[in-house]
Amino acid sequence: QVQLVEVGGGEVQPGGSLRLSCAASGSIFSINVMGWYRQAPGKQRELVATITSGGSSNYQDSAKGRFTISRDTAKKSVYLQMNNLKPEDTAVYYCYAEVVLSDYEVLDYWGEGTLVTVSS
Repeated sequence: QVQLVEVGGGEVQPGGSLRLSCAASGSIFSINVMGWYRQAPGKQRELVATITSGGSSNYQDSAKGRFTISRDTAKKSVYLQMNNLKPEDTAVYYCYAEVVLSDYEVLDYWGEGTLVTVSS
């Protein structure tokens, strides 16, 4: 069983910063892609940023220049540094991992989510 545990959500004023962390645990051989998605009230879940095992990153346009994704392979962890937050960034943020369980099995896992609220 694989678990993803997120920490770091909270409430911040517009222009503020937050850092989200997510650690994977369980019977993991390796992790291909890790990333962050978010879901705002009444909207579909959307990609925020992803990072491959080789360190290549991909961002949603609204996150470029404000958010930075990074990962620590040894710790099976991914991080999201969010700067200059805006009210429209308010959402539940979900950690994602494409986990290699064996030579024959690759599965997607999700964390339970952490709420980020940007409000004055």
